[in-house]
Amino acid sequence: MHLKYLLLALVLLVLVPLSTFAGDYIIGEGDGLDIAVWGVKELTFSVKVRPDGKITVPGLGDVSVSGQTPANLQSSLFGKLKELVKNPIVTVTVRDITNSKVYVFGGGVKAGVYDLSRRTTLLQLLCTVGELKTADLKKSYLKRNGKKIKEDFYKLFISGEGEDDPMLESGDSLFIPLLTDKSVYVLGAVNMPKTIEYRDGLTVMEAILESGGFTKFASQNDTQIIRNEAGAEVSIPVRAKDLIKDGKLGLNIKLKPGDYIIVKESLF
Repeated sequence: MHLKYLLLALVLLVLVPLSTFAGDYIIGEGDGLDIAVWGVKELTFSVKVRPDGKITVPGLGDVSVSGQTPANLQSSLFGKLKELVKNPIVTVTVRDITNSKVYVFGGGVKAGVYDLSRRTTLLQLLCTVGELKTADLKKSYLKRNGKKIKEDFYKLFISGEGEDDPMLESGDSLFIPLLTDKSVYVLGAVNMPKTIEYRDGLTVMEAILESGGFTKFASQNDTQIIRNEAGAEVSIPVRAKDLIKDGKLGLNIKLKPGDYIIVKESLF
């Protein structure tokens, strides 16, 4: 008897990590399960959860399993099988996971359905959805059960601030919209007025240098950034001459998508 239970313990050490799927996996339609009753060959079998959320167990008939964790199902089967088997020892292993899915949509990324075959955080999923260059991460959000549980992915994905990196759950939806204006515009007294594709960290002086620098007629301290803030146009002065002459890096403002840089000409 002691040898039997020693072997059982070894089997459980192998099976339990798979069956519990980090302890709280919810079984759903399409999942593949391995059911085993120790010492009873007829009650050791593999089965796929049907669209009605049920499986067929020999001697019991149809049993509803959808919505339960493996641990819950083990307990439920123990209660049902003890009428057929004395002290049944039941294990449930989730063999194939097809039920746990996350939905990604919005114009800023290719829409898709992603399977959660393991514990996955928001950041981990963002690293797999493809190019996010045209995505407006600041207006993105994670929705669960009809409620937004996280808004603005910018700090998480771009700045690496991972303190608030939620664990994803089956049925979660990620909305990632298109960055409507991904350019910066440089106009006025520069040698090559142009449109520059926005990139993270782009500064006003970098944009001016990419536009050929100031003309000899430029009033460098009369440079302005025109920015749309919450639907209102805001003018931000840039004293570019002081920045260049005195090395005041704090004046080298970081740009945002849609910014217009206007360099005025000197009157003299």
